[in-house]
Amino acid sequence: MAQDLAPVRTPRKAALAAWCGSALEYYDFAIYGTAAALVFPKIFFPEGNETAASIASFATFGVAYVARPVGSFFMGHIGDRLGRKRILIGTLLLMGVSTFLVGCLPTYGQVGMLAPALLVVLRLLQGLSAAGEQAGANSMSFEHAPDDRRGFFTSFTLSGTQGGQILAPAVFLPLAAVLPEDALLSWGWRVPFWLSAVVVLIGFLIRRTLDETPEFHREAVRHEAPKAPLGVLFRDHWTGVVRVFFAAFVAVVNTMFAVLALNLATSEDYGIEISKTTMLWLAIIANVIAVGTIPLWASLSDRIGRKPVFLTGLVGSSVLVTLFLWSITEHDVPLVLISGIALAGVVYSMPNAVWPATYAEYFPTSVRLSGMAIGTQFGFALAGFTPTIAGWLLDGDASNWYRVAAFVVAACGISAIAVLTGPSGTHRVPTAEVGRTTVRGTLPLPELAR
Repeated sequence: MAQDLAPVRTPRKAALAAWCGSALEYYDFAIYGTAAALVFPKIFFPEGNETAASIASFATFGVAYVARPVGSFFMGHIGDRLGRKRILIGTLLLMGVSTFLVGCLPTYGQVGMLAPALLVVLRLLQGLSAAGEQAGANSMSFEHAPDDRRGFFTSFTLSGTQGGQILAPAVFLPLAAVLPEDALLSWGWRVPFWLSAVVVLIGFLIRRTLDETPEFHREAVRHEAPKAPLGVLFRDHWTGVVRVFFAAFVAVVNTMFAVLALNLATSEDYGIEISKTTMLWLAIIANVIAVGTIPLWASLSDRIGRKPVFLTGLVGSSVLVTLFLWSITEHDVPLVLISGIALAGVVYSMPNAVWPATYAEYFPTSVRLSGMAIGTQFGFALAGFTPTIAGWLLDGDASNWYRVAAFVVAACGISAIAVLTGPSGTHRVPTAEVGRTTVRGTLPLPELAR
């Protein structure tokens, strides 16, 4: 009988581990996006066509999102079969090593096409790591949280990713502002990648002390954890995977803000040339605000439900994306700052705050990590290629900004339909029962319909 006693829930410790680990992991991931917009087109690709180099650089950013869906199957299987803790440690180490090695790469001028080829390989490894990071951290914090505060505690995973996105431009900002361009392009850009060694050590020390979740432990000691969780997932819970896939299109907003807008505003090719320093400060301020607003929106969802918060954020994001892109092309710097902060710091934080708990509540413990990992990573693939798609839509002409806005608004609309048609009242269902279905994953339990 003693074996059946699961560990005590430690929601604060789990949330802290999720926040710190995600912040550190997404620092690694975000510095690549910043470098892809500001530096890589000039050092990893042939000279002579800045637009083509930018699109190619964004494509290397996007290839990680190709690896993420593939990695989600592997990471999901391990997480639901062997536990959440192993995934969290493994993903951190893989991300850290691959990021450090990016900082050691030779440039196109030194080794030719071997340089972008090596860059793509390391980017793929980053993608494999990210495939399990958020789903693992979400599952860990979700299953440690009190039943009535799952939204709040699970949101710290996404608050942590915002923290990582603060660190990335904060490191690049002094480098871009102080160093001459020659120094930035020769060695300065490498420093943020080398700092990942410190990032990994801190994250490892935090995560290694965290206990496995009570819910997973209970299933493991009772031999209820499926030996083939992916088989169970696609047999009984495939509708949840499909719903998460489409709902995850909302991530297009973040990629547009963090990568595409930075290039559009600062690149000489578009003739707008807002300073890099201004755009990096915008990213820092917006993400600082998001760190504070995400737990607030998540707490609200614990009281009124996930759908109202999620859907309101999607509508607001659609409006502000349009205003933000227009203000960039008009070179209206005050409006760029106001709309950008409102978008990334406040409105987009609404779906960002509640999607971890929303998606987690579509699945039972036995397939939760794999369901979230596979659904989100296939959906995020669209977000990963947003800069490349947007570059094609712009076609070197900033006056085509409305095409990019329409693309992002369409992605938000698809996400809204997926969430709107999902189960309601999941925030009131006990963790041990949430996500359970009757036949083939198609009909919700009464608790889900309330």
